Amino acid sequence: MSFSSISTPSTSITSNPFANILRKQTSTTSTATRDAPYARLSRASIESLLSPKPLTFQETIGFSTLPDQIHRKTLKRGFEFTLMVVGEHGLGKSTFINTLFMTELYADRPPTARLHPPKTVEIETRTVELEEKGVKLRLTVVDTPGFGDGMNSTECWKPILDFIDQQFLKYYQAETSFGIERKYVQDQRVHCCLYFLPPSIRGLRPIDRDFLHHLQHKVNVIPVIAKADTLLKSELTALKKQLLSDIDKHGVQLYDFPEGDSEQDEDSQSLDKT
Repeated sequence: MSFSSISTPSTSITSNPFANILRKQTSTTSTATRDAPYARLSRASIESLLSPKPLTFQETIGFSTLPDQIHRKTLKRGFEFTLMVVGEHGLGKSTFINTLFMTELYADRPPTARLHPPKTVEIETRTVELEEKGVKLRLTVVDTPGFGDGMNSTECWKPILDFIDQQFLKYYQAETSFGIERKYVQDQRVHCCLYFLPPSIRGLRPIDRDFLHHLQHKVNVIPVIAKADTLLKSELTALKKQLLSDIDKHGVQLYDFPEGDSEQDEDSQSLDKT
């Protein structure tokens, strides 16, 4: 029993009956394009003719004042900023905050509080209204006395993490509740956390790694070497290098400062000079 093969006739491109028609149309199109009056225009001229032009009005509609309206509304309402400071006792956290915002935020704190820190982590909040050149700032500082001061510092980050989660929950409930306008909702979420490191360390300690790992996805963490003026320049450089190496080694994510524009850079340089 033999099998017969069925072959499909091949179609040659040259035998295509439409090939001559296509070539004729292409030739006709190129000739028409060459003879068209706009064919002599340059590419830039054609793009300028096709690009849309903004409409200008003789009278003011009002949307040009939107930036000024938003600016005035923001200045009238003011800004809210919650800053958390975390670190062991005696690292100069209170002095740093008072110097940074040029205010006596801890003036009413009794001197005995500095001599006898709590054995467990506590959460203290202080709020102050600041104003600079017409700009109002409602500053809330969250202090964590007792962090790292106990005999057993295991999980001393837990009360801090619970507080941050509670602030997130309160803000969410206020935003989603009925009958409360959003302009009356106060943002008490922790926006930034300054983590103070002792100048005597030679790298990240277990307590530092645990704290940073658990809070890196909850809040913007900025490490600060406390009392850095007690170190030599070479010692400070070596400590920074070691800390950055440990941070990269353990996969710790810190707050990445954005690159400002040229005007912001000039303003920052002028502030540094003053």
